[in-house]
Formats: sequence, structure tokens, C-alpha cells
Amino acid sequence: MTMRNKKVLLVVSEDWYFCSHRLDLGTSLVEAGAEVAVVTQVGKCQEVIQRAGIRVIPLNIARSGHNPFRDFITICRLILIYRREKPDIIHHVALKPSLYGAIAAWVTRMPAVVNALGGMGFIFISERFFARLVRKTTGRMFRFLMNRKNTLTILQNHDDISLYKNEIGVEETNLTLIKGSGVDLKKFDVKPEPNGIPVAVCVSRMLWDKGIGELVEAARILSKRNIPIKVRLVGPTDVNPSAISQQVLDSWKAEGVVDIAGPQTDIASEYHAAHIGVLPSYREGLPKSLLEAAACGRAIVASDVPGCREVCRHQVTGLLHPAKNVKALADALTQLATNKVLRQKLGRQGRLLAESEFGVASVITDTISVYDRLLR
Repeated sequence: MTMRNKKVLLVVSEDWYFCSHRLDLGTSLVEAGAEVAVVTQVGKCQEVIQRAGIRVIPLNIARSGHNPFRDFITICRLILIYRREKPDIIHHVALKPSLYGAIAAWVTRMPAVVNALGGMGFIFISERFFARLVRKTTGRMFRFLMNRKNTLTILQNHDDISLYKNEIGVEETNLTLIKGSGVDLKKFDVKPEPNGIPVAVCVSRMLWDKGIGELVEAARILSKRNIPIKVRLVGPTDVNPSAISQQVLDSWKAEGVVDIAGPQTDIASEYHAAHIGVLPSYREGLPKSLLEAAACGRAIVASDVPGCREVCRHQVTGLLHPAKNVKALADALTQLATNKVLRQKLGRQGRLLAESEFGVASVITDTISVYDRLLR
């Protein structure tokens, strides 16, 4: 089935996330003759999206989830947008847009709905009372919404497929696997390692559940061991219950044990200037930062958790360590910092994996195939 003259509505929390994870998909749909609009919170990326021929519909989707009245208003606004736009297919990206958007799509009887979930988010990772309470309610709502006959849910790894099937109760026929949002293999290309002390770069939002605290502790251990390595943190703070405060980041910067770079726009250059990619997260969907590191031919260090181990294959593309285990993380970084031959071997194999399984073109093809299934 062709996408020509079809109307596709993508719902994403923030415009920068759409640009980093779904802009290539939107552009491909426009080139295929579809009318594409994105419902999102407008920030600095509106012009980039519009230049791609994609219409922007502003909507502030609160990500904190602590205000039921505000969440209700968001759902009502989505209902109004869906009724006005009358799309052929709605594609929700991430957990909260999928929940609120699926409710709005059910109310408005939309003909085809795709829910694309990355990581499971704070409510599925945290053991705080609030998270456990919301997790149970959200699971029940997803079981109803995702089992509708006009709905398909995209998950990024086999662990999450099992979770939604066996614990939440979503039928296997309503679930499909697409490994992440892909990586631009031309932009994230291989360049020789730079000279000097090895650099391990972590590209991530500054969240505790990304393992940033453990990485800083590991950097302290490496400093005490006199291991020649520099740990660099690249990424923004975030509106999230797991967010690391600016005060804490400033204290780490003053301590000097890690390099606090803040958000950067040229991530490929970050990996080209580094020797190792690292992400000690507690759980992921399929982390784009590790895909980009692998595509750049950099060995990676990551937690042995869902999502991360899809890209970081132990002793193949990188080294895995138990989540939250600071000593094991420090040991893995030590091994790669001090063994150039192993590091470069893993990096070469990471590039081959990115080329064979994670190119953005194949992800776009698989996503449009999901659309086709729903539009038949």
C-alpha cells in the first residue's frame, strides 16, 4: 500500500525529541506523498520540522504526571485535535503520548493507531510508592487500549515484548518489534581514535535511572586507581522524577572528577573525539546513544539490562556489567581504557552490527510496513 494522499499524525512530547528520533521518518513519509503533522510541545526545533514539509501542531504534554487535572486537559485537547484533523493513522511516540493519545483515539474512534514505546520510563523502573501505584493503573489501561483491533504497539526489544504480553496482558498479535529509531550511518561514521588520554563519553539525559550517579562514582574509583581516562557527561537536565538537579551537576563539575558538557548538538563529533561510549542505565528500550557510539566504531560499556544488551553484546561490541554495580562499571572502563587492541576490535564489530541491524532506512521501512498492516 502506498502512503500517497494519506494523512499521518505523529504525537511526540517535545519537538527536539521528534527531530532526534523521528524526523527521518516524517521526511520519508512526506517524500512518499503523505500529509504529515506532528503534535508536540514547540521549542527550538519548529523551523527544522517545517522545512521538512511537516506541519507543527503545538501541544504541551506534561511529562511529570503529578497533576491529574492537567493530564485530563491534555487528553481533551488531543480529542479536539483528532476530531479536527481526521488522520488516516496516528502514531504516538513514547509512554505518556501513547497513553493519553490512545485514550483520545479510542474516544474519537480513530481508524488506525500506532503506539511506539521506547524505554519503560520512570513508572516501570522506580519502586517508589507513587510509581508502583501508577504502574498498576497504567498497565490496566494499556491492556484495554492496546488490545483494540485497530491498534499496533511497537516495542524495541524482546524483554519488553515479554513484559507487555505476559505481565500487562497485551495480545501478541497487537505487538511488533522494531529495534529502535535507527542511526544515520553516514552522519555517524567511523573516524580514527584521537590521540591522548582515552575519553569515555556518556550521551544521555541527566537522570539517576540512567546510571549517571554510578558513573560518577566509577570515575572516582578510576581516579583513585590512577587509570588514564576521562569521563564526559553530555546531555540536558530534564523534567522527570529521576532528574539530577543542576546543583548536583555543578558540584560534580567543581569536584573535577567528570567533565560536565551539558547538551550538545553535534553528537557525532562527541563520539569522534572519544574512545568509549558508556551508558550504565537501569533499563532502556533501545538506546540511540549506544547505537550512535557503535556506528562511530567506538567500543561501548553498558548495564546488562533490557535494551542496552541489544546493542552492547558482551565481548563482541562492548562490555556489559551488572546494573548499579559501581565496581564492575569501573572495571569495564579500566579494561577498555588500558587495552587499545580490544577496544578497537569491539569498535569495529560495533560498526558492523550498526550496519547490519540498525540503519535508519530499515527502521523506516519496518515502520511503514506497520502502517500498511493497519490501513489494509
